[in-house]
Amino acid sequence: MTAYLIAQIEVNDPEAYSRYTARTPDVIAQFGGRFVVRGGDPEVLEGSLPGSRVVVVAFENRAAARRFYDSPEYQEILPLRLAASTGVSCIVDGAE
Repeated sequence: MTAYLIAQIEVNDPEAYSRYTARTPDVIAQFGGRFVVRGGDPEVLEGSLPGSRVVVVAFENRAAARRFYDSPEYQEILPLRLAASTGVSCIVDGAE
């Protein structure tokens, strides 16, 4: 079952955040992931988002998403995002 890593982020330091985003596509692809959503300007219909940037990455399954997130390759660049932004991220199973 497809699993999605979803992040809602507020970028506080765009220059530092760009160093993170420059490296993520290759790492995501290495673990079989693909961007579904990668950007800003969400139209909020109810409630409020914790950030203005929404990212959704699809993986083959939850185990693949965890392998990506826990990998040394991602853990090496994760501090770049954490230093440059605030927000939440989670993994959810798809409906298939």
